[in-house]
Amino acid sequence: MFNSEIRKLLVQVISSWQVLAVTGVLVVYISLVNHVARIYHKRRRSTSLPKLKIKKEKAKEEAAASGAAPAAPESEDLVLEE
Repeated sequence: MFNSEIRKLLVQVISSWQVLAVTGVLVVYISLVNHVARIYHKRRRSTSLPKLKIKKEKAKEEAAASGAAPAAPESEDLVLEE
């Protein structure tokens, strides 16, 4: 399938210092991005979700305790009139 000249050329290209350097830089970059994404995802998941749930529950309890009707959504202002 491949003759010997193409094999030799392919080995030379793959083993050149430029290809090896770019491959090494890409591996380090992808590792760094994955590491930062993992840290950010853990931090966001562990800190923001419980706070949001607690705030929503408190808001519901305060609305129920005051007996006030829930506030109208702001989207009513966006209704088009004909």
